[in-house]
Amino acid sequence: MWLTKLKIALVEKNTKKLDELMDEIPKFDNIADVESALYLTLEATKLVEELKGQTSKSMMKIQNNIKYLKSTQHHTSMKLDIKS
Repeated sequence: MWLTKLKIALVEKNTKKLDELMDEIPKFDNIADVESALYLTLEATKLVEELKGQTSKSMMKIQNNIKYLKSTQHHTSMKLDIKS
C-alpha cells in the first residue's frame, strides 16, 4: 500500500505527500519491494530537486522584475515642499 501511495504522489508531484510518506517508511517483506522503494525514493529525490530548481529560477525572475519595476518608477522627493 505504501508503494502505491508513493507512486501516486510521484505522478501527482505532490511534495507534501512525499514528505509524509518518507516519514513513515515501512519494513518490507521481500527484496522486490525494497528495490521498488529504493527506485521510487530516488525518483522522488530527482523530482524534488527539479522542483527546487524551477522555484529558484522563478524567484530569480520575480526579483529581476521587481528591480526593473523599481527602476522605472517616478522618483518623488520625500520632503515637504512648502514653497510651491
